[in-house]
Amino acid sequence: MSVITAPILSEEHRMIQESAREFSERILKPNAARWDQEESFPQEGIAAAAEYGFLGLNIQEVHGGAGLGNLHAALMLEEINRWDASTGVTISVHNTLICAPVQEHGSRELQQEFLPKLMTGEVIGAYCLTEPQSGSDAAAMRCRAEKVDGGWRLNGTKAWVTNGGVAGLFVIYAISDPEGRKSYNITAFAVPKGTPGLSVGKKEVKLGLRGSSTTEVILEDVFVPDSYVLGEVNSGFKIALAHLDEGRLGIASQALGLHRACLEDSIQYGKERRQFGKPIADFQGIAWKLADMATELDAARLLVHRAAAMKDAGEFCAKECSMAKLFASQACNRAAQEAVQIHGGAGYTTEFPVERYYRDARITEIYEGATDIQRLVISRHLLK
Repeated sequence: MSVITAPILSEEHRMIQESAREFSERILKPNAARWDQEESFPQEGIAAAAEYGFLGLNIQEVHGGAGLGNLHAALMLEEINRWDASTGVTISVHNTLICAPVQEHGSRELQQEFLPKLMTGEVIGAYCLTEPQSGSDAAAMRCRAEKVDGGWRLNGTKAWVTNGGVAGLFVIYAISDPEGRKSYNITAFAVPKGTPGLSVGKKEVKLGLRGSSTTEVILEDVFVPDSYVLGEVNSGFKIALAHLDEGRLGIASQALGLHRACLEDSIQYGKERRQFGKPIADFQGIAWKLADMATELDAARLLVHRAAAMKDAGEFCAKECSMAKLFASQACNRAAQEAVQIHGGAGYTTEFPVERYYRDARITEIYEGATDIQRLVISRHLLK
C-alpha cells in the first residue's frame, strides 16, 4: 500500500522515506514480534539504524551528521514505527531529546566527545526529566544539583527513563536553585554512564513497547563538571520545553506508523477473511471502518508534516506540534481499536500483530505530554 503524503516532499525527503522503509521491512519486520515477546532491547535494529545514518539524521554536517530536518525525521520515524514502535521510540528519544540538546547547548568538549559516538550508536542517550512524583508537572521535580568546586553534585531519582538500561549518556534535569522561581531554577546536565553515584534502578514491565528499555535512574552524590552543563545555569527548563516540541513530533510520527500498520493489516485481513460467502471487507460495516481509518491517517499525517515543516523553517510552532501530537495519538488509538475489532477473535491473539499495535498505541497519548497537556498548550495559545 503506497504512502499518501503532503505535496511538500522533495526528492531528498522521498529518499529518506524509501531508505527507512527498506530498513524497516528488512530488519524490523522479521524481528519485532520476537523482541516484544522476549521483552528484549532491539540491539540489532539500533545497530542497523546507525549504519543507515538514522541516529545522526538531524546532527549538523559540521559535526559529521547528515544535517537533515524535522520533516526528514518524521518520514523516517513513520516507516520505522510501521513495523516496530520499540525501535521507533528508542531512535526518537535518542535523536530529539539527547542529540539535539547536546548539539545546540553542549560545550565544545562535550560535543566533540559524544556527538560522533551518538551518531554511530556506540553511545545511546537517555532523557531524565520525569520523577516518581512529577509527571505532567515536570517543574515540580525534587532532584537537586548542588554547586561545588569545579562542578555540581546531583542527588535524586528519575522515573520512566526511556533507554535507561542501555544508555551511555544521560541528559538529566535538576533543581539548581532551591530558592528560585519555579521553572527558572532548573539546569540540564550531561552525565556519562559509569559516573560514580549514577546507577540504573528497576526495569519497568510495560503493557506495550516491551522492546524499549524503561527504567529508574538513581543519582547519589553524582559529580558533574561545569563543562557538562547544557546551556546556562537555571535555563534547563527552557531547554526541556524547546526539545519537547521535537519530541512530540517524534511521538506523533510514531502514532502515524502504528496507525498505518493497523490500516494496512486490516485491509489485508478484510480481503482474506470470508464470512457469509464473501470477504468481510465487502460488508459496509467493515468498509466504513477502513474509510474512517484512512481519512484520519491522512489528516494526522498532514498535521505532522505541517508542524515539522514549520519547525524546519524556524517558525514558532508549539501549538502546531501539540495539535499534531494530540490528533495523531488519538487517531492512532481509534485505529488500533478498530483493527482488533476487524480481526475479531484472531485480533485478540498473538497470531496477528494487531494486538501488539493495540498495546503499543496506548502510550502515544501518555508520554511526551499527555493528551490533556496538549489541549492545555493549544488552548493557551488560542486564548492569549
